Amino acid sequence: MTNSGQRTVPMETKLCHEGRLSLYCYLITGLVVLLATVPQIYYGTVPDIWGAAMWGPVLYYALINMVIRYLLRDNDYQIAIRSSFLGFIEAASILVILFAPDEFKQFGVYAFFMAFFHYSEFLAIAWCNPNSLSTDSFILNHSIHYALAAITSWIEFGLEVWLLPELKSYYYIWLVGVVLCTIGEIIRKIAMITARNSFTHLVQCEKADNHKLITHGIYAYMRHPSYVGWFWWSVGTQIILLNPVCILIYAIVSWKFFHDRIFMEEITLLNFFRSDYYKYQQQVPTGLPFIKGYLVD
Repeated sequence: MTNSGQRTVPMETKLCHEGRLSLYCYLITGLVVLLATVPQIYYGTVPDIWGAAMWGPVLYYALINMVIRYLLRDNDYQIAIRSSFLGFIEAASILVILFAPDEFKQFGVYAFFMAFFHYSEFLAIAWCNPNSLSTDSFILNHSIHYALAAITSWIEFGLEVWLLPELKSYYYIWLVGVVLCTIGEIIRKIAMITARNSFTHLVQCEKADNHKLITHGIYAYMRHPSYVGWFWWSVGTQIILLNPVCILIYAIVSWKFFHDRIFMEEITLLNFFRSDYYKYQQQVPTGLPFIKGYLVD
């Protein structure tokens, strides 16, 4: 259950082992790639060809992965390799923002937000609810539809850069996407921190004896803040890319997904908490436009 069910367990005061490991690999990979590559590109010690300049970061990343493979095994390796990959994407995104042609810089910003979102999902769960932590907490394998949506946005961006490059020049518009992604991330992570042990990436179908309804903090203003954050982050990514087709598709598909998910989830919540959740519904909106959830007549 992503919101509203909570187990009464001692609050974690330290980041768990898996969280610390992921953070080390994420930061070290990003810093090594940046610190080694930026001077090489800036001072022209690599060929003045964008593709060639990217061979260095890839080689540094490959070397780091060899070290990880040598030092770690089993679950630690799986966590480290994913964190290192996301750290590499963050570093590569910054390199694109700094050194790529202008029409590609916004793709660097987009990739930065994508990598940060997936890593921060894992780190937040590691901090708030380590008992539910797994490699799936990166949500890199969220669904086939999620992957296809991302690939579709990349294809649209590439085609428009090739055929309509002037379409990507309105930086003051894609900055709106930066704002939406930032706000969406903040809302979602506040929701996760507020719910703490109750937050998982899976909807719970059975109520534990010590579950209780959460109505404080950000949940006093919206019933489903984690979905609100994800919705606006999703739309914001496409505004950053200035993908007119995908902006519309993402908005419609995301709205439909969260509409159906909230509807089904609230049936479960009403079954769990009955009149308490009914009263909560009457006082607090879902947070998403034109989505009311499952309302009892």
